[in-house]
Amino acid sequence: MSRTDTYVVVGAGQAGGRAAEAIRGAGFSGRLVVVGAERVRPYERPPLSKQVLTGAAAPDTAFLRAPDYYDEHGIELMLNQRVEAIDRGSARLTLAGGETLAYDKLLLATGSRVRRLALPGSELAGIHYLRDLDDSLTIAKALRAGARVVIVGGGYIGLEVAAAARKRGCAVTVLEAGDGLMRRQVAEEVGDWYADLHRRHGVEIVTGANVEAFEGGSRVQAVRLADGTAYPADLAVVGVGILPNVELAADAGLEVDDGIVVDACGRTSDPAIFAAGDVTRHPNPILGRRVRLESWQNAQNQAVAAGRTMAGEETPYAQVPWFWSDQYDVNLQMVGLPDRVDRLVRRGDPEGGAFTLFYLKDGRIVGANAVNSAKDIAPTRKFIETGAKPDPDMLSDPETSLKKVLKAAG
Repeated sequence: MSRTDTYVVVGAGQAGGRAAEAIRGAGFSGRLVVVGAERVRPYERPPLSKQVLTGAAAPDTAFLRAPDYYDEHGIELMLNQRVEAIDRGSARLTLAGGETLAYDKLLLATGSRVRRLALPGSELAGIHYLRDLDDSLTIAKALRAGARVVIVGGGYIGLEVAAAARKRGCAVTVLEAGDGLMRRQVAEEVGDWYADLHRRHGVEIVTGANVEAFEGGSRVQAVRLADGTAYPADLAVVGVGILPNVELAADAGLEVDDGIVVDACGRTSDPAIFAAGDVTRHPNPILGRRVRLESWQNAQNQAVAAGRTMAGEETPYAQVPWFWSDQYDVNLQMVGLPDRVDRLVRRGDPEGGAFTLFYLKDGRIVGANAVNSAKDIAPTRKFIETGAKPDPDMLSDPETSLKKVLKAAG
């Protein structure tokens, strides 16, 4: 590493922004360039489906740093610019306009994109996907009181949009192909509790809903199911998952497996190239397997670890996965990433609006869903890290502190 080296970060989202900060913060004094396809400086995505969408917060609150931060720290932002190819042999990037950019080390924070529906009528105006800042602002503008909003997908992004739309006085219908809400994210009991929550707020929930087409002239007017039922819509919002943007890495010959394969410090199969964020498949020694995570935590902390390592501070990344969702006045936090569960233990009272559901495997806690119970997250993380086996009766008793349960588990 020298003052004449050039480090390039591809992707100007949260991971790219935090990686650049970490590279500079770890002492790298050479040229540092962040290339981003969007028109704006790095920002966080969680507010887009929450405070920005409801109008509770200005769009500027999502940005990682003030505009002058990047000039002050010698970070060049090349925005509204796409990288078309990586030539590993010459260590150069080719940009969309034909310009090339040399690098000594490269970090890929290319993130992910929404999974799009290829159905009749998919091209109609008024059909939205929520991924970037422009998407959020466009949807927020369309959420006018009385508007009929049909949401395709009952995951937490779709439900956060549903909550925002109801707060703005819209009529909301959620169409979910599965048999319940948030089935990929939470336990069935928690998903059912959220279905009741949304119904109490006036949302129509339809499960087993296989969307067959969008109907309308130039704009969407209805969403039709395979059984022929049509739901009137002034706008539709589709939230059916995301896909990692691995194409740039794959075309360059890097190892890819549902994500760019990296080591604990973010190195790819090319030692001069790193990756961080949604796009990576990385080892997690706590879980004992490789994972790809779509979360604020991973975008933030893996990027910091990879950036520091690039700058010479070897920094492995290993954390218990953590996610959250805010819907109405209810906070949901999810910790762990269980792949097999043989017992569920509930703590607290769902009817009272605050409870935690623990996932157990061979007597050990491997995950939890905490509804309005944020205080349970830190001790649960400790359980997962240590592999301690709690007494289920103590665990389920809200009068017994989790600290005491952990101590008793040895």
